[in-house]
Amino acid sequence: MDTNALISAALIGDSANAKAFDKVLREGVLAFSEPTFLEFMEVLYRPKFDKYLSDEKRSGIIAVIEQNAKRFAPTETITSCADPDDNIFLELALAANAACIITGDKKLQLLHPLRGVSIINAADFLLRF
Repeated sequence: MDTNALISAALIGDSANAKAFDKVLREGVLAFSEPTFLEFMEVLYRPKFDKYLSDEKRSGIIAVIEQNAKRFAPTETITSCADPDDNIFLELALAANAACIITGDKKLQLLHPLRGVSIINAADFLLRF
């Protein structure tokens, strides 16, 4: 799951992203790399989310991810995405031999599939996996 999908899951408990997150934890493996985790942390603690997420809630989200995610260290540099900041998710997916990337980002979805990795939104993930 990319950062925006994870943040959406945290903010909207009954969203497709939240349901996808729960399904990944139950049936799959949530993958992280150092760059994707750092991006997630930076976004999670942005002041604009202060009114929605307490520090306790943020700590709980981080704990769930740390307990359930598997870390990977990508070795391949990818430059395929129109938004260079999103290449870290492509690099992670390839390093993890992921089945998919869950994202609402249309620029990433344009690359579907990337070397056998599906790049889909949460609703499609729930239908297909």
